[in-house]
Amino acid sequence: MRGKEIRLERIMDRNTRKTVIVPMDHGVTNGPIPGLIDLSQAVNLVAEGGANAVIGHVGLALHGHRQSGRDVGLILHLSASTMLGPDPNSKVLVNSVTNALKMGADGVSMHVNIGAESEAAMLQDLGNVAVECMEWGMPLLAMMYPRGKNIKKENDLEQVKLAARVAAELGADIVKTVYTGDPESFREVTRGCPVPVVVAGGSKTDDRTTLELIEGAMAGGAAGISIGRNAFQHRTPALFVKAAACIVHKNKSVEEALEILKVRS
Repeated sequence: MRGKEIRLERIMDRNTRKTVIVPMDHGVTNGPIPGLIDLSQAVNLVAEGGANAVIGHVGLALHGHRQSGRDVGLILHLSASTMLGPDPNSKVLVNSVTNALKMGADGVSMHVNIGAESEAAMLQDLGNVAVECMEWGMPLLAMMYPRGKNIKKENDLEQVKLAARVAAELGADIVKTVYTGDPESFREVTRGCPVPVVVAGGSKTDDRTTLELIEGAMAGGAAGISIGRNAFQHRTPALFVKAAACIVHKNKSVEEALEILKVRS
């Protein structure tokens, strides 16, 4: 398992044991959305701000690799669906752990929608990939969301607790899930999950709302954040990531983080 330890240090801060991750896997689901037209530039900007890692499909490694600039961890996403598919909640494997190793990845990720009609198949894939990750010493981040026709509220505490725990039980090293709305309830999620939990950013919103989400999640025991649109679609992505990182790694307040955003690059 030493391989996992070494690679985890590339996607989580060695000193704080926290992480700022920027997912950029949206190209498969939504196409070339703003902020991800030029993958190299997108990676450059968030790396400049101090992101610990980025997440993307194999195309991120093929077309977004840079040969200069600040280093940043690479997590390759292994599952996918598109918004035009008959069931966008059904994620299928599109890459492998061994190929991710060949591509130089520091970790892999998978997306599982708990409550979806295809939940069983996604859980089977997650379990199989987790075993393969143990074999190769590859960290696994599991994106776990309560989603499906019977899910009325995606951030329902009991459902989020279940989703996070399932990932840990099946072998994930890091769990990404939705914020339950306040630090007290989110602490129930983190206490019930024996591996680090990072919070998702959700839809594009204003700076204060996003930073308050981050502050609340960290107060609730989160090990960091995994925020996409609110980072790479920001008017100044580098500054936003820097502001978010000061909350995650330095325990700064929302007001202190907002001060960083007042400076224009």
